[in-house]
Amino acid sequence: MSMLPTGTVTFFLADVEKSTRLVQEVGTAYPDLLASVRRILRHAVADRGGVEVDAIGDELLAVFNEPAAAVGAAVQAQREAQECDWPTDRPVRVRIGLHTGTAEVDEEGYVGIDVIRAARITSAGHGGQILLSSTTAAFATGHETRDLGTHRLAGLSEPERIYQLIDDGLPRDFPPLRNTVSQLGAGRRVVIAEDTVLLREGIVRLLEEAGFEVVGQSGTAEDLLRHVAMHKPDVAIVDIRMPPTHTDEGLRAAREIRERFPGTGVLVLSQYIEAGYALDLVAESAEGVGYLLKDRVGDLQEFATSVRRVADGGSALDPEVVSHLVGRRRAHDPLEELTPREREVLELMAEGRSNQAIAERLFITLRAVEKHVTSIFTKLDLAASSDDHRRVLAVLAFLRG
Repeated sequence: MSMLPTGTVTFFLADVEKSTRLVQEVGTAYPDLLASVRRILRHAVADRGGVEVDAIGDELLAVFNEPAAAVGAAVQAQREAQECDWPTDRPVRVRIGLHTGTAEVDEEGYVGIDVIRAARITSAGHGGQILLSSTTAAFATGHETRDLGTHRLAGLSEPERIYQLIDDGLPRDFPPLRNTVSQLGAGRRVVIAEDTVLLREGIVRLLEEAGFEVVGQSGTAEDLLRHVAMHKPDVAIVDIRMPPTHTDEGLRAAREIRERFPGTGVLVLSQYIEAGYALDLVAESAEGVGYLLKDRVGDLQEFATSVRRVADGGSALDPEVVSHLVGRRRAHDPLEELTPREREVLELMAEGRSNQAIAERLFITLRAVEKHVTSIFTKLDLAASSDDHRRVLAVLAFLRG
């Protein structure tokens, strides 16, 4: 291990997306398939002057003295993987992460926080994607990069700003990063009303991990209103059933907040699907309002995204509520004219997502989403609008029937 490069290096880590499923699908053909993956990666690393460090399972680690060389190797590897004639029903997809940092070597190989950071960046990606840390992105001259924001990576105290490398001929649009907590809440202030202390404390912790500042906690709707008046938060998160009767105290508090404090968004949490309550919240305006099932709290990235959207004046309607509305039977239903993809886009529109967010979720281009939206408005005889709030209202008005 003494021959490994030391000092400042760029770690190149690649692995196969969904390798466990792939093993089950191809069975005894997997060793040959894995050999083909390694051949592609090793060829790219060697061509650009990199040093292979290790290959375990479906992973391969290499290092480069020059960050630009590592970037070139990543692009070359992805191009060759995309052009390869894989012996499976679906293409084998490799994800690659690059991070430039300090190489610490012991008798077993590289150790230290920077090699761990490279591994966490790789695990955040999707097959076909190349992710760069901020230190590597600074050297990606001659290549387009897309800023994917600042994220917390598992086990690391300091967040990382992650970039995607863009290159002609490679996929450009991917779903949100995996295994990360984006700092979506930076600069947003929140108050929370939930009478179950354990759940309330859990939500507070999750939101703080996502960068939100929790400025007040309440166990009753009355106390919530005091906190809103005192702190003027960007968003209030409210349990729909609060003491003393545990019926609709939270919903009534949400309505009052919307009337008295229009600068504060309101996100209502509910244990069950109550579509009538959800539609009542957005009856007059879809701006700064959300309705989610409590189960959504478990998906931190999605939950934080919804809170951020409401705090910024957007809307967030639970997918199950939207699916319930879309799935209702009605005479001469115009929804039957929509293609399966258009129905997917319609549901995401009703949730309050922007065209860009829909593109990322469905793994399609922004232009494709725009075409689907235009077609949906035409088929449903709705007035087209580029304003997210108005189109949410238009869609919900239609779904309400």
